Amino acid sequence: MKVDPHEDLDERTLVELARADPEAFAQLYRRYFARVYAFAYRRTSVPEIAEDITSATFERAFRSLDTFTWRASGFGPWLFRITSNELVDHYRRASRATSDRALRAAEALHGAGPPDPADAVLGRDAAADVLAAMDQLSPRYQRALSLRYLSGLTADEAAAAMGTSKATMAVVVYRATRALRRAVKAAPE
Repeated sequence: MKVDPHEDLDERTLVELARADPEAFAQLYRRYFARVYAFAYRRTSVPEIAEDITSATFERAFRSLDTFTWRASGFGPWLFRITSNELVDHYRRASRATSDRALRAAEALHGAGPPDPADAVLGRDAAADVLAAMDQLSPRYQRALSLRYLSGLTADEAAAAMGTSKATMAVVVYRATRALRRAVKAAPE
């Protein structure tokens, strides 16, 4: 059994090593893969798209690692900002909002996919309604809500990933939540 020499390194050291050592980056990948995939899946509800977003996120992070500047919040918020940007790019390329009909068609084509805890709480229809309504929001509001509630980041980490102060992030999340409520209420039953 091969032991990974990077496994026990702290994150900052690992990021520095990863700039020159792909094996160190592989350790970062192993540490963050599940969280990045879960974030993308919660936002898209389609396993294949979540896989593509996850892959694109790590490819972009690997190519851009030299531009990463260490901050107290760590590597995670930077990675989730990339994921958020990849999601926005995906929806921009797709140039369509996710409708209930599209979600049902995706499920029929690809199967139910892995269980999502949000489905147990909200129910599948309610979760689909919220996702469809979220697609009607501005990209900034989508990014703020996704980073704060779907990624598993703390308020400080979400603010860092968004590139704002915690106070600014709180205001943006408040406004985005209000806009989301209006979009859900306005959606046809």
